[in-house]
Amino acid sequence: MRTYDFSPLWRSTIGFDRLFDLAETAQRGVEDNYPPYNIARLDDDRYQISLAVAGFSPEEISITAEQNVVTIEGNKADKPDAQYLYRGISTRGFKRQFNLADYVRVKNASFDNGLLKIELFREIPEAMKPRRIAINETTPGNVQKLEAKAA
Repeated sequence: MRTYDFSPLWRSTIGFDRLFDLAETAQRGVEDNYPPYNIARLDDDRYQISLAVAGFSPEEISITAEQNVVTIEGNKADKPDAQYLYRGISTRGFKRQFNLADYVRVKNASFDNGLLKIELFREIPEAMKPRRIAINETTPGNVQKLEAKAA
């Protein structure tokens, strides 16, 4: 059995739709390896995606950040200024998508020596961060004694 059927899990779980979609996408495994890329963890909350886009200029590449997806597209304009005997440097268009975890945002992008570098940062909202809860201590001055007459 090479594929998994996630339909029984759909019936008994709520809010895990995105997780199952990611699992199904990874299961398909049909992915173009162009352009090659690296994903690096720079710090606990900082990441970097590097794409090798030799032959493309920054004007020919677009980066789109949506809620949990960053999409990089490249389209090379064909300039028939030479007649090639052999063309080994790829200039085909590409579209690569990366799924991001919750609260991961694109910080900036840079282009240097044929490498496109996209900086990512995880920003956890204050309401989601762990916080310390103070324990109130009962002191003798705070204790009230209730007196009642015996019946």
